[in-house]
Amino acid sequence: MSPMQYAVSAAFLLGLTGLTFHRTHLLSALLCLEGMMLSLFVALSVWSLQLNASNFSASPLLLLAFSACEASAGLALLVATARTHGSDRLQTLNLLQC
Repeated sequence: MSPMQYAVSAAFLLGLTGLTFHRTHLLSALLCLEGMMLSLFVALSVWSLQLNASNFSASPLLLLAFSACEASAGLALLVATARTHGSDRLQTLNLLQC
């Protein structure tokens, strides 16, 4: 395993661990998801550079565009839940309270 593959997999696993153990607030969960998406972006970019194939050069940009859309939808969800529930804590988000 090369050092770059190790760094990318460690970054992804760190984001996954953060999402698993520290999900008290919605913002921290969204930041962990964004870190996981950015590590996938770096992995896909390095993979397409190592192959020297122009067929895969658009894939990292497409993933980055989807990541930006996910971040904007997540922030809109954060604002909506903070307005309706008064907090971004995930324990207060209950469908029975609405």
